[in-house]
Amino acid sequence: MPLRTSIFYVILMCSAFAKAQTSRAYSNEFLNIGVDAAALGMGNAVVAGTGNANSGYWNPAGLMKLEQKELSLMHASYFADIAQYNYGSFAMPIDDRSAFGFSIIRFSVDDILNTTQLIDDQGNINYDRISTFSTADWAFTASYARESKLDGFSYGANVKVIRRVIGDFASSFGFGFDVGIQLKRGGWQLGLMARDITTTYNTWSIDEEEYATISGAVANQNQDLPETTEITLPKLQLGVAREFIFHYDHVLKAEVDLNMRFIQTNDIISSSAVSATPAIGLEYGYTNLVFVRAGVGNFQNELQLDGNDNVTFQPNIGIGFKYKGIAIDYALTDIGDSSAALYSNIFSLNIDLSVFSR
Repeated sequence: MPLRTSIFYVILMCSAFAKAQTSRAYSNEFLNIGVDAAALGMGNAVVAGTGNANSGYWNPAGLMKLEQKELSLMHASYFADIAQYNYGSFAMPIDDRSAFGFSIIRFSVDDILNTTQLIDDQGNINYDRISTFSTADWAFTASYARESKLDGFSYGANVKVIRRVIGDFASSFGFGFDVGIQLKRGGWQLGLMARDITTTYNTWSIDEEEYATISGAVANQNQDLPETTEITLPKLQLGVAREFIFHYDHVLKAEVDLNMRFIQTNDIISSSAVSATPAIGLEYGYTNLVFVRAGVGNFQNELQLDGNDNVTFQPNIGIGFKYKGIAIDYALTDIGDSSAALYSNIFSLNIDLSVFSR
């Protein structure tokens, strides 16, 4: 019965996301992976410096730095190409004091074998009864940013709708808000991003008939129907960035962020009230044409087999090329396998759409 039990474990793992626990540390985690190879190459330390079409994800206040309409696309594969992560965004200035953006994220595992009907009532194996299904997490985000009357200060907000599907077994809708601010003083930039500020609720609908088809897959296992509400707790990101210009053609950007959750986790700074992990990113640019990036973040206290804690972290590197408003970026995440985080080669494309009207 190994094939039948394997599919049961896949469904059981996915359906576990639907249990309501207000103290849960991790929920809707696909929204925390990050977007844009340029940002990922800097270890996700961009909340203060972001300023393109990807700002709707990192900090909507950064949309105020847009001068023209922009389009961004990204693709990444995880777990030996089993999981696909796709992202696209569009953003544009509305007028001199406001901007708008829209983005879509899809994280999916497609063509999973459904072997729950492999063995019929007489105990016969029939491979014609095998079907496939997909699990997909979607996020649709609308962003708005505005410049305040205070010089150098901008603010923005996101409204996001989350759609999650586990084949015919279960599906959910979620709804949430983010807010962000940026402040520029001289060469310094400060940023704050508050995610899921009202907590984000996912409400699940479970097909009990489909769920029942796996109820006898493994004996002596807990097959209770999961609860139908999932809650994502707020998170806060603080960042400070500085730009250094050398001989006009050489630009170094540096940023340090602090990512906080209001619950105890394995982050390097952890208490019952709040947990936090830093992220540090660097970008060197030459004539606004060639870019080299490096970053480190996701510092975690990882429990070892001997019972001791070991600090792990996620180092990233990246490169980028920009010509006439078209930027192609690459990032290699978690180089050296220094943490248990996702590892991948990531490519992204950012286009200033005004190049097509020149």
